[in-house]
Amino acid sequence: MEAERIPQNRLRAEKAAGERKTASLGSLKDNLTALQTSIKALSGETTDAFGVRSAKIANANSTWTSSASVGAPTGTYQVQVTQLATKAQRTGAADVGRSLSPTTDVSGVSIATLPIASSIRAGEFTVNGARITVASTDSLQDVFDEISTQTGGTVTASYDPVSDKVALNSASEIVLGSANDSSNFLSALQLYNNGSGSVLAPTALGVVSVSAAISNANLRSPVTAVDGSGNGSFSINGVSIDYNVNNDSVQNIVARINASNAGVTASFDRVNDRFSLTNKTTGDVGVAISESPGGLLESLGLGGGATLSRGKNAQFAIDGGPVLTSASNTFDDSSHGIAGLSVTATSETTESVTVAGDSSGAKSKVEDFIAKYNAVQSLIETQTRTTTAADGRVTASTLSGNRELSDIAKALRNKVFAAVPGLTGAVQRLEGLGIDFKTGTNELEIKDATKLDVGLRDNGDAVRSLFGDSTDGLVKRLDTYVKQITGSTGSLTTQTTSLAKQSKDIDEQIATMDRRLTQQRQLLESSFIRMEEAQSNIQNQLASLNNAFGSGSGK
Repeated sequence: MEAERIPQNRLRAEKAAGERKTASLGSLKDNLTALQTSIKALSGETTDAFGVRSAKIANANSTWTSSASVGAPTGTYQVQVTQLATKAQRTGAADVGRSLSPTTDVSGVSIATLPIASSIRAGEFTVNGARITVASTDSLQDVFDEISTQTGGTVTASYDPVSDKVALNSASEIVLGSANDSSNFLSALQLYNNGSGSVLAPTALGVVSVSAAISNANLRSPVTAVDGSGNGSFSINGVSIDYNVNNDSVQNIVARINASNAGVTASFDRVNDRFSLTNKTTGDVGVAISESPGGLLESLGLGGGATLSRGKNAQFAIDGGPVLTSASNTFDDSSHGIAGLSVTATSETTESVTVAGDSSGAKSKVEDFIAKYNAVQSLIETQTRTTTAADGRVTASTLSGNRELSDIAKALRNKVFAAVPGLTGAVQRLEGLGIDFKTGTNELEIKDATKLDVGLRDNGDAVRSLFGDSTDGLVKRLDTYVKQITGSTGSLTTQTTSLAKQSKDIDEQIATMDRRLTQQRQLLESSFIRMEEAQSNIQNQLASLNNAFGSGSGK
């Protein structure tokens, strides 16, 4: 049976050789596709690789930034900024929070929940050298009493509901605090040494509780422009913001404003108990608000009591020309007319901006094209190579003798070497960019890097035509040829299809042989079994004869 399988083994070896050829052709097709992708990056279909520009500020210490888009005119520009653009801001009235107490009686005002700018820490503080202890369970009046007790009545503390301020009074100079105080009571209530016997907080103490529901936010002016369920609304720059005084906190509304399309940033100054709206963009534009009387913005001090600081437009000039105006501190061609140039100023000064060709990206693309082209040529050379050893033995590669692959290598060489019709000057073919073939090979190399750099930098139009000419540029030539040989009727596709058919035919032949060999094995096994049965019968007959006549019966 092993002898009978020899033709079948030959077929399997032939199929394996065909599969190796198919794999090699597949690798070549992949490399050709990679070459297509690489060369198209030089065609200008998506971006112009040869019109890339860089924009640099001459002053290395400048905080300005600049950029230039593809095709921007090269040159150096003096940009003088006499006024930077600023943002408009609507600043609300201060002290919009309700006072700590409506009367001088602060016995019910808890230290733990005191609505002031800074929470009070429990601990100790010093007045005229006396240690005053503050507990979180104390009322404000408890602390006042403790001050009086510990100073022997020489210092008294009181609260004025009209000014919403705490005062300390003594017949002599009051000295507040010590290095080892653990409570911030004095600073939280804005009580500081002034060299006299009368210390008074400089501003009102009560502030808005931004984390509480609006109805309990300690607002001096209550919100009344709501329906029976507590719903209200206002608009900023025409964008409506809804709220509910029972469910929403002030900080919820601040976040809602900032996340909206109103184009402003809302913020809260806790020290001055003041809200503000600042435009997110610069320029001389206002901040418009609208709501019913008694609305939330009015309660936050952003209504009639607010002041508007208009934003400013930037003022600048190019090369000593007329003063130009921009709402932004980023000056683009819409404001200065230089196509593709963008300059962002951060100071009122003069900076020199140079726009120049940037060949780094184009050079990388050219180098990638060379690498992909060489990969194709190297694969063809490796797969079609035939070598002869010193002893005369010849070793063939997977695709040795494949003339079509050799023709592909030659055709690619001719297409990248030829000049592009219509071009004049130094750049008419790759050699004009310092690119030529490695001696004795079909592979390319950069033989003169300086020549390539100069060509890309100074002859962008010619290089663009060399690669991207729609009729006979390198991109058009190579792309058309690769499509031709890898298409449905191309030589690579035809060879792959033929190898696939051969593999299928071999599989069918092997299957036919398997069926015949199976039948032959069954026949041999059947004959062997019958032979063993015959031998067994003969042995039985012989044993019977021996028993009948005995072993000595022949004497």
